Amino acid sequence: MQSLDQTQLATLRERLRGPSVLPNESGYDLARSVHNAMIDKRPALIIQAANVADVRATVQFAREQELPLAIRGGGHNVAGLGTCDDGIVLDLGHMRGVRVDPQARRAWVEGGATWGDVDHATHAFGLATTGGIISTTGVGGLTLGGGIGHLSRRFGLSIDNLVAADVVTADGQFIHASEHEHPELFWALRGGGGNFGVVTAFTFQLHPVDTVFGGFIAYPIERAAEVLASYRAFIADAPREVNAFFGFHLAPPADFIPESARLKPVVLIVVCAIGPLDAAEQAVRPLREFGPPLLDMLHPLPYPVLNSLFDAFLPHGLFQYMKAGFDAALTDAAIAVHETYGPEVPSVPSIVHLYPIGGAVAEKQPADTAFSYRDAAFIHTILAAETDPVALPAAMQWVRDYWSALQPHAMKATYVNFLMQDEGDDQVRQTYRDNFTRLRQIKAQYDPTNLFRVNHNIPPAAS
Repeated sequence: MQSLDQTQLATLRERLRGPSVLPNESGYDLARSVHNAMIDKRPALIIQAANVADVRATVQFAREQELPLAIRGGGHNVAGLGTCDDGIVLDLGHMRGVRVDPQARRAWVEGGATWGDVDHATHAFGLATTGGIISTTGVGGLTLGGGIGHLSRRFGLSIDNLVAADVVTADGQFIHASEHEHPELFWALRGGGGNFGVVTAFTFQLHPVDTVFGGFIAYPIERAAEVLASYRAFIADAPREVNAFFGFHLAPPADFIPESARLKPVVLIVVCAIGPLDAAEQAVRPLREFGPPLLDMLHPLPYPVLNSLFDAFLPHGLFQYMKAGFDAALTDAAIAVHETYGPEVPSVPSIVHLYPIGGAVAEKQPADTAFSYRDAAFIHTILAAETDPVALPAAMQWVRDYWSALQPHAMKATYVNFLMQDEGDDQVRQTYRDNFTRLRQIKAQYDPTNLFRVNHNIPPAAS
């Protein structure tokens, strides 16, 4: 690999407003760390951009030096795609501004912001948009892959609420992409991952969401199959104002957990019901009628509280490995697999979640955006997260065995945000299905040399 040209590096550092860090400099180890402690990459240069000018200068430098370029927003990508060995990391984490227009119900969000930043700014006006389930997640990574969250069934994916994006392309151009300007690029950004440029700002449509009726309700692990079947029936008929996902967890040793259940596996249903609180509570009442719950923590709460409910479970620095897949349906055979493997969840931070995909998400057609799996009913996510790396191999095997057992009942593809690096190019193609050819053509237009390749890569079509 080509080494850094020292003269050009010195010129670059003079141009930058944000910090830049080399391997022999103070702060390098902190600057190179990402959310998943399993990822231990050593970039040749880390640039913590302060503004769009820094982004353009970095892209130009990486192109001229012919170096790998990794783009980092929140750093949550479990596969470690926010960093690289021997290349350049462009860290947008200093670009976290959020500006809200309450009359137009729009939010302009810089590329390094987290969903907690967005929730903080929009909640002051009683507004929100679809933004995942962990508030420390970066807006950019979640959105560019699709964006599944608590509000998906009512308002669609994050990309369905994306109005426009400011993008620095591989040739250093600054482009405003929307339905009316660079519409092909805008189509590709909505699910195509980080393949097409550096998004320095997103513009989102907001919706009236303030206090929601939500939280979680827990049941004994012995009732896992029964509760999962009841959940399947509930979510099939639930109004789209109700989002609820199912999970296996190891109960933490917290005071609010019954002592007999602490550090034992339990099943959860996590709820977000919006609209008038009386109607929302009535809509989720069937969840309380599956039988006596182990713990009922459903009540009115501010949306940002719900959207940060799992933050403490997945702090920075855990060793993480995950696999996931789309499901056309939650069959009895799949429930039997979950009943077998779910109770073996290995640690408190580890999770098994089944997120529903329906309602507003399913209103669009697979070709309307790069995200194509709008015909799926659920996505299953199996994550092993450990504080001790010694425990990780056994936990990883649990993930692989669980995922493999579900494969006969799944759709053979995975949400791009949940793909690991060991799953291969074929899995990327399957994720985009019939959209893959169009994505390659757009890639050839905006990044013909594949500068943006530290990702789940979509190679440019041959000229």
